[in-house]
Amino acid sequence: MTSAEDRRTLLRAAFGHADLGLEQLWLRYFELGGDGDLFDLEAHLDGLASLPDVDGDLLAVAVNERLDELSAARRVPYSRPLRPPRPTTGPLAALLHLLEAARSAPPDRLGPLAAHAGRVLGVDVAVHVVDHEQRWLLRLPDGRTCTEPVAVDGTLPGRVFQAGRLLPSEAGGVPRLWVPLLDGADRMGVLEVRVAAARDLEDPDLREQCEWLASMVAHLVTSMGVYGDVLERTRRGRPRSPSAELVWQQLPPLTAATDSFVLAGLLEPSADVGGDAFDYALGEDAVWMTVLDAMGHGLGAGLMSAASLAAARSTRRAGRGIHDQARAIDEVIGTTFPGSAFVTGVLAELDVTSGRLRYVRAGHPPPLLLRDGRVVKELSAGGRVPFGLETAGFGVAEEVLEPGDWLVLYTDGITEARDAAGRWFGEQRLVEFLTRAAAAGQPPPETVRRLVHAVLNHQDGVLQDDASILVASWAER
Repeated sequence: MTSAEDRRTLLRAAFGHADLGLEQLWLRYFELGGDGDLFDLEAHLDGLASLPDVDGDLLAVAVNERLDELSAARRVPYSRPLRPPRPTTGPLAALLHLLEAARSAPPDRLGPLAAHAGRVLGVDVAVHVVDHEQRWLLRLPDGRTCTEPVAVDGTLPGRVFQAGRLLPSEAGGVPRLWVPLLDGADRMGVLEVRVAAARDLEDPDLREQCEWLASMVAHLVTSMGVYGDVLERTRRGRPRSPSAELVWQQLPPLTAATDSFVLAGLLEPSADVGGDAFDYALGEDAVWMTVLDAMGHGLGAGLMSAASLAAARSTRRAGRGIHDQARAIDEVIGTTFPGSAFVTGVLAELDVTSGRLRYVRAGHPPPLLLRDGRVVKELSAGGRVPFGLETAGFGVAEEVLEPGDWLVLYTDGITEARDAAGRWFGEQRLVEFLTRAAAAGQPPPETVRRLVHAVLNHQDGVLQDDASILVASWAER
């Protein structure tokens, strides 16, 4: 570290290049908060007295600011190392620009903002978001030529989305990196990064920097989307019914994860769902899961489903367990909706420290337990009538789970989907699908995506009932 006397010598030398009079220097120093008077400053410069280090640093700031104004190269050292100045190039500059620009930008501008951040990084960037059915990757408007949607199945960008890992490409003679857009664990799409030369595809630092940029863009897709319609409109294959609009507004992100748990859900028909919904909450020591299926179709079913979610959430967030949550749903359905309205569902709570699962099953298909890649049990205990029909006493069932287990909660629209010949998708087909997915090492988000598409394909793409699924995976220790 430079000594006080050396700093004073360099200060005098720099002052000589600053084109300032003594009074002008003192005025700048005083404006920065200096306590010394003009005589103290003159004595310090002449070596007759010493100012405290903090005042010496303020003098250095005053002189250095003047030298910056004059584009001079000389700098006066401070009494302690200072943080480096704001970067103007490189990955941190790109992220800073994107973050700051997004604060006051409408969602429409996210594509151009990401493209500008890419240029700061030295690459050409385009953002492709996934549609809500998770079949297509759609490029956000960015002022450049529009491109056709890219299929999630059967394409390299689609593989990046499915697997959640970066892959290079030289298709069409254009070197690119395809980078997953992950907001936490939630898959939002892919980032297309065009690089100058094929050799750049193997640059580990560039790959890492592009992953940083992709994480920021994914977060902004989520956070900015609630302030406008462009991002949401881009992700919709067709307009939503009022019931679907209501239900989707109540859903949590489709995927969430901690270091020990992964949750993934999906529901169809995306644009016309009525009574199905799911919810979850992740905690340090516990995980809560909910799947609901309101009677009927359309807006009435959507209202019941939304009211049930609200009742369960408000009770859970008050620190009360699933028994009280079930009673809260009973009450809101019984007092708000006329006649014999009801909602089926499963409420579950897992204590991660002990593996104890407590659950209530109200007129709903039993959850499936997978262990070592096989369905080993239907959780058929804890049964009671659907929510809203009765508020008499009921029990809470228990099961002991182990790390590595999967828990699958679903609505009857999964198993009761019928093909053209009237054959159900069925529980056996569901079990076989889950077993194959586990054997192939598919993570919960991709298992859920492929399962829902299999159900849709079984019924020729048109569901007669809502179909929802929530898969929870407890990581191995």
